Amino acid sequence: MALLRFVESLGERGLDFVERVGLMGLFLGKSLWHALFPPYRIYTVVRQIYFIGARSMFVIVVTGAFTGMVLALQGYYTLTRFGSEDLLGSAVALSLIRELGPVLTALMVIGRAGSAICAEIGIMRSSEQIDSLECMAIDPYRYLIVPKFLAGIISVPLLTVIFDVIGLMGGDLIGVRLLGVNEGAYFWGAYDSVIWHDVEMGLVKSFVFGLVIIWVSASKGFFIHLERGGAYGPEGVSRVTTDAVVLASVLVLVWDYLISSIML
Repeated sequence: MALLRFVESLGERGLDFVERVGLMGLFLGKSLWHALFPPYRIYTVVRQIYFIGARSMFVIVVTGAFTGMVLALQGYYTLTRFGSEDLLGSAVALSLIRELGPVLTALMVIGRAGSAICAEIGIMRSSEQIDSLECMAIDPYRYLIVPKFLAGIISVPLLTVIFDVIGLMGGDLIGVRLLGVNEGAYFWGAYDSVIWHDVEMGLVKSFVFGLVIIWVSASKGFFIHLERGGAYGPEGVSRVTTDAVVLASVLVLVWDYLISSIML
């Protein structure tokens, strides 16, 4: 009997997982479909860009600066073993533009904006505001979700570019000003080693990450009423928000590997 109960539980969880994946896939498809066709609520999109992008500037600048600084510090003491300090700019630039810039930007946006988006939509679902929109024949996808998707795929690439630039400046502060690397060699190494394909890879990653962040955050809040055991109330919203942050972070790392394996 214990074995049968275990198999039954395993099957139930498997069916639940398939159902959740299907719901999230349909959610993404409907959102992108509505995003393809105007009219667009420009004011709402701009407001979401301000929330996701402009209000994330402080954390992006601080994270980018210290990431560039630690890259320069670690890179310098590694390169000095081989007498290649002049390659520091190349090492910092490639690390930031290809990998660390897009990934760390996405993780910061998940923590600051993705969690808030999930909680906002989850509260709207729990308080039946989304049901009220449907009763008034207002499409919740076009009204609520599409502006967030458009803002996400615009804001995250721009934040990634800012992260990269600030990271290079942080590397210059430590490598050139503190450790004495030649300034011309630092910036020429960064300029000479980075090609358009590297920039393209970083931008493609940030675009996909922006899509993933909004998709996971919004869908987890949108389907909060389908969570196992019920998810209404503050405790349910907090639990779903935590799940969204974890899932989005994991998917960012998964997609980082997939895109790198395709584009390298």
